Amino acid sequence: MNWIATIGIVAAVLTTSAFVPQAWKIIKQRKVKDLSLTMYIMMFTGQFCWLIYGLSIGDFPLIFANIIGCSLTGTILGFKLFLKD
Repeated sequence: MNWIATIGIVAAVLTTSAFVPQAWKIIKQRKVKDLSLTMYIMMFTGQFCWLIYGLSIGDFPLIFANIIGCSLTGTILGFKLFLKD
């Protein structure tokens, strides 16, 4: 593996896992009042577009990172839309 691929993998892991603490906190506390709905709609939509792009070019790291990213941001977005706090 070359250093460019390594940088890509590190970037994918960091940017994707950045949503884990927020998702965990929401699941534990059941509070989403202070979260920006617009931000999570935009983030989910962007990640979904990256996923479609990754699928179309067959780029596994891009696909993998955005499946996880969509799952995490989708979970947060779902809580924001449906949780009454």
